[in-house]
Amino acid sequence: MGQNKAFIQVGGVRLFDYVYGKCQELFPEIIIVTNQPQQFSEYQAHIVLDEIPGTGSLGGLYTGLIKASNYHTFCVACDMPFLQTELITHLTEKRFHYDVVIPLTGEGLEPLHALYSKRCIEPIKKLLERGELKITKLLPEVQVGYCKEEEMKKIDPFLTSFTNVNTKKDLLMIQRMLKGGQWIEKLEAY
Repeated sequence: MGQNKAFIQVGGVRLFDYVYGKCQELFPEIIIVTNQPQQFSEYQAHIVLDEIPGTGSLGGLYTGLIKASNYHTFCVACDMPFLQTELITHLTEKRFHYDVVIPLTGEGLEPLHALYSKRCIEPIKKLLERGELKITKLLPEVQVGYCKEEEMKKIDPFLTSFTNVNTKKDLLMIQRMLKGGQWIEKLEAY
């Protein structure tokens, strides 16, 4: 994207502010894993540096789990402006039988909108030591509960919770949709 995605504005609001607001509604503890802590100083959160720099999302997950006070932690990317509290709550309610509760849609797994337990710390550490940086490599090592598309569509019919911004094309698409009014109701909930 050529800049920090967290601070790109969509609908006049920074992407990260949408995510932060939803997490604040749901969780007493918020951990921001970043290599640029000064950019997040205005937020009421535990801001931490990566334990193992240069290891991407898996390294961020590892750091967040180490620093978390709770046994289970909801992990989300900074660029998901349409999170829905009901869906996040649904995932957290499934946590008691699993180390990971992860959404599975027709597009695949959503590892950056999932719940992880501290039981994942050691398997993640081993993956990082081997240079394997994909979060999905963790799944065979732990007990996983999949939240399937049909189940999630009862809560989030269009699965907008998983919309994120990876490219300028994604950003333009979201902006067009907002202007078209298709997601205005979703935004008003924020």
